[in-house]
Amino acid sequence: MHPDTPPPSWTLSAQEPERPAQVRRILRLFRPYRGRLAVVGLLVAASALVSVASPFLLREILDTAIPDGRTGLLTLLALGMIAAAVVNSVFGVLQTLISTTVGQRVMHDLRTAVYDRLQRMPLAFFTRTRTGEVQSRIANDIGGMQATVTSTATSLVSNLTSVVATVVAMLALDWRLTVVSLLLLPLFVWVSRRVGAERKKITSQRQKQMATMSAMVTESLSVSGILLGRTMGRSESLTQQFAQESERLVDLEVRSNMAGRWRMSTIGIVMAAMPALIYWAAGIALQSGGPAVSIGTLVAFVSLQQGLLRPTVSLLSTGVQVQTSLALFARIFEYLDLPIDITEPAEPVRLEKVRGEVRFDGVDFDYESPAPGASNGTPVNGPAVNGTSVKGAPVNATSVNGTPAVDISKGAPAKGTLRGIDLTVPAGGSLAVVGPTGSGKTTLSYLVPRLYDVTGGRLLIDGVDVRDLDFDTLARAVGVVSQETYLFHASVGENLRFAKPDATDEEIVAAAEAAQIHDHIASLPDGYDTLVGERGYRFSGGEKQRLAIARTILRDPPVLILDEATSALDTRTEQAVQQAIDALSAGRTTITIAHRLSTVRDADQIVVLDGGHIAERGTHEELLAMGGRYAALVRRDSHLAPVAPAV
Repeated sequence: MHPDTPPPSWTLSAQEPERPAQVRRILRLFRPYRGRLAVVGLLVAASALVSVASPFLLREILDTAIPDGRTGLLTLLALGMIAAAVVNSVFGVLQTLISTTVGQRVMHDLRTAVYDRLQRMPLAFFTRTRTGEVQSRIANDIGGMQATVTSTATSLVSNLTSVVATVVAMLALDWRLTVVSLLLLPLFVWVSRRVGAERKKITSQRQKQMATMSAMVTESLSVSGILLGRTMGRSESLTQQFAQESERLVDLEVRSNMAGRWRMSTIGIVMAAMPALIYWAAGIALQSGGPAVSIGTLVAFVSLQQGLLRPTVSLLSTGVQVQTSLALFARIFEYLDLPIDITEPAEPVRLEKVRGEVRFDGVDFDYESPAPGASNGTPVNGPAVNGTSVKGAPVNATSVNGTPAVDISKGAPAKGTLRGIDLTVPAGGSLAVVGPTGSGKTTLSYLVPRLYDVTGGRLLIDGVDVRDLDFDTLARAVGVVSQETYLFHASVGENLRFAKPDATDEEIVAAAEAAQIHDHIASLPDGYDTLVGERGYRFSGGEKQRLAIARTILRDPPVLILDEATSALDTRTEQAVQQAIDALSAGRTTITIAHRLSTVRDADQIVVLDGGHIAERGTHEELLAMGGRYAALVRRDSHLAPVAPAV
């Protein structure tokens, strides 16, 4: 059963998460590395104890060893101070090594978690989200947290431990001078919190601006963006627009770096002036008849106070940095909390062999009403797109046929809606779907590989609801060749092997020969090692299509979706690609979405969609004889005579 549920929301929340909950969530990121962090804690504690020992050794030198002329004791105490410095340095290096390793592992876990989440996100999410925004979350936001994750946690513990140990040591030397030294501490904390809150707000604005710039770079500096900008004469305008966005970032960067800078500088000045205050307080106490403080104690106390300066200022700065990083974590957690609605059932059905029967049983689909458990989404081990499984593949902000899908953030349009679709394509059979733009042809093709889920009725492969199949079965079962072919910036061979990583060279060549692209590849200087270029721009449209077909042949899916695969090609190229498609379709269940009717006349069954309903169905000859919508489409198609019999 697949009961109806309300559609999910993929809108990023502008509400700021509660700080305690957010901090707990951040701390959970470090949980797998508790053992290493415990070692860091021990090193920090030992380092703090060693650090506060030196002033006590100094006091003994000044008050005992030198006045009494005890050379042996003086030598021993001096060696002790040297040893303390060496041990403290070694402990510091070990702290840095372990904490940096832990921090980088946490960064790796976070990057992987975000990427994995995005791989599972619905297709509709990518149709409404700029690619640059997604890239910015992974690169800029996670990158901006690197210093915090790799060093701040250790710095926080280290400085806090040092402050506590130093204050305890100061109390042991003279509690009255300690009270004087700590009078301004509450003011320092208050200033730090104010500065942190201010920087956190600016950081959030800065990251959004960086995402905007990243999106603009991604869109305008791609091959397509460059071609569009130059052919439209907009290159200079785009440069000016980028300069404006960059200027906004400059302002935010300056504000971020200067936020609270004067306040923090005042803290540093006051802390640096504290020794003078201590000497003054000790002198006043002595002149007023109070208890005398020995020279050794006074020097040792000032030494401890100076030792307190660095960790205190660092601790306050760390607090500011943590506040800043909370804004970055909030942006990352927004992505990690986005709902995933196409999911694998708890007990999925796995088909060892897929025959390829496809049946639409009263299928309804509406972009406004996603179906339960799966809607508008791409499974992480999803079906083949352009002959490649989505499993582990980069996901683009375009739909399978290369055109933007429905923008759910602006309300779903009526086109693409399906109502009461009843169809059966037997294993090895062929179905052609034709109809005017917006009739639901491509939407219907999306339902088979679960790029979207039905909102009513059932879609079955070999009698099993696709929502009950495990992702791997679906990925093996369905392949898609679309009008817009996606190729990675890699070699020809690597692009083909994406469909089957363990394919042999012989299998690669056989697939290319079947797709009628081998001769062209072999004529290239580097053959199958030739770099295809960004999105395959070194190849023509027909060549890219045949590469996609070769990739699908290598994948060998029993069910094939041809989504307007030749509609953008010239007649000569279309004929070459069609021959490759014929080789690919042999023995497979084939569903063809087409504008050019010359590619569908031999289909076992042709369906005419209009307004989301099946308006007509039959063979080519039967539909021509009906003289209805299909016959009208044929008359408008320049490649097919309306009365020509099928060959």
